[in-house]
Amino acid sequence: MKLFPTLALSLAIATAALAAPPTYKVTGKIKIGGAGRWDYVYVDSANHRLYVSHGTTTEVVDTATDKVVGTIPDTNGVHGIAIAADLGKGFTSDGTDNDVSVFDLKTLKVTSKVKTGTNPDAIIYEPVTHRVLTFNGRSNDATVFDAKTGEVVQASIPVGGKPEFAQVDGKGHVYFNIEDKSEIGEIDAKSAVLTKHFSIAPCDGPSGLTIDPKTLHLFSVCGNKTMAISDPATGKVVATAVIGSGPDGVAFDDGYAFSANGKDANITMVDAATNMPVATIPTTAGARTIGADAKAHKLYLPAAEMQAPAAAKDKDGKAARATAVPDSFYILVVGR
Repeated sequence: MKLFPTLALSLAIATAALAAPPTYKVTGKIKIGGAGRWDYVYVDSANHRLYVSHGTTTEVVDTATDKVVGTIPDTNGVHGIAIAADLGKGFTSDGTDNDVSVFDLKTLKVTSKVKTGTNPDAIIYEPVTHRVLTFNGRSNDATVFDAKTGEVVQASIPVGGKPEFAQVDGKGHVYFNIEDKSEIGEIDAKSAVLTKHFSIAPCDGPSGLTIDPKTLHLFSVCGNKTMAISDPATGKVVATAVIGSGPDGVAFDDGYAFSANGKDANITMVDAATNMPVATIPTTAGARTIGADAKAHKLYLPAAEMQAPAAAKDKDGKAARATAVPDSFYILVVGR
């Protein structure tokens, strides 16, 4: 009989060990150089490619070697990247030029340009309809075009506020944050029509958005140190989690959502099963956007070496910000 408590204790320890989340840490840096201007990254796990928005160009990194293998030029004011691997095409949202650059995945050559609304920011490929959607920050609308032909299907879908990052559910629905309304919108890609709006309060100022491919729950990171987890089927917030400050991006990998907190120089790791934070991963100041490699279980965050401002206040009397050290742009790699 004395064996039963020992056995129970052993089982409890084993269960706890199995339930423990994986440990992530900084594992390296990928040097890119050039100006310290960036926005989002896109990870193509199947083809070992990382696409990095970098001011006026888009860098392409081989994640098998962590080496830059190409550059897509003249993507002026690039914000995001979308990849249609089934079509052999890629797309960048060029905020300065109010268009999308279409490029060949093998050669990285730009093959055409598609006009959009003003300052296209988020961009996403919807694989069921083979359509690309851009979310245009200054014209508060979305543009939809055919990924195969480049033909514009709908030049402007008013979305009722400033759209931010977007996700697809694999069923033809496209979800996106509305930053100034603290809402999520839904577009039906086939009909190119806005079909739903719902509040994600108490989130304030949602930017980054990711999706759990199993439950289809959405994870929005917000300016008030809140992650809002919502169910788009019901249009309801199902949970919230406390995250760090200064988030702009969030990524999903292996049952966890990762909020990139640029101001706090860390990542908040949230368990999608419990919607609870389970770890804080140190990164570096300014690393506010993020992409996840679902196969290698690695996270990629653009960053730059920062230097203190020359003066305490700027010309308008506001507190001066740190600036990037010239030619110090890199990608921080976080892995298990």
